[in-house]
Amino acid sequence: MTMNINWFPGHMKKTKEIIINNLKLVDVILEIIDSRIPISSRNPMIDEIVADKPRMVIMNKSDLSDPEENKKWVKKFREEGIPALLMNSKENVPVDKIYKEARTLLKDKFEKNEKKNIDNPMIRMMIVGVPNSGKSTFINKVSKKKGAKVGNRPGITQTKQWIKTGSNIQLLDTPGILWPKFEEKIGLHLSFTNAIKDEVLNIEDLTLKFLEEMKENNPEALVDRYEVDPALPALEIYEAIAKKRGAIISGGDFDYARTANIILNDFRSGKLGKITLEKA
Repeated sequence: MTMNINWFPGHMKKTKEIIINNLKLVDVILEIIDSRIPISSRNPMIDEIVADKPRMVIMNKSDLSDPEENKKWVKKFREEGIPALLMNSKENVPVDKIYKEARTLLKDKFEKNEKKNIDNPMIRMMIVGVPNSGKSTFINKVSKKKGAKVGNRPGITQTKQWIKTGSNIQLLDTPGILWPKFEEKIGLHLSFTNAIKDEVLNIEDLTLKFLEEMKENNPEALVDRYEVDPALPALEIYEAIAKKRGAIISGGDFDYARTANIILNDFRSGKLGKITLEKA
């Protein structure tokens, strides 16, 4: 069974235009990605749009992903010339580290300013990322105020906003942006992490796909959380979890929709364990 997942609302086309039109106003692109899916949560359109503009990667939700994989991804990004920082923006955002990395990226600019006796420590950064990557939560932590709307549903931020912080960083927020077409695996990973709204998907089929992937790559998580046999077919695992969680409807049939929500919420909240779906 294959799932054809594409989601490109009209406001995302507008976002692309916002990014292009405001590139000249910023010094650095700050790309927020989901550390559970470091490949799928990086929009290839961003590479094309920002071109040679200095860029940093913030690996958000690092508390939900595999700590060893986190280290490998940071190393991999840095080897590609992109500074990467791990972050759980629900708890702490190391603003000083971000600023220090950005100063290094902008070394030439600051040296030129120094020669001209220009003392302007301010760095302007544009925040980009796929929906639900944690951009708004990150901004609120950095600015220490409720400057950006936050929700656990993708597509909350829909216009650009400038946000001042208590440091020498000024942030330009942009709405989350996906791209028109992607491979099935990328679409699935974006859907598993809720970067694509559940409402536009068949959540039961999505959960079956999720269990198939977990069976193959993280079977121990299924054992630890649900005490099921990972050698069983995905559908039988699905039904075993429904039975264990009491998701039964009248007549004794399994409530697949309710069970799907249980399983996906367990993954998204970290109850299923610290899982990285894409290895470095």
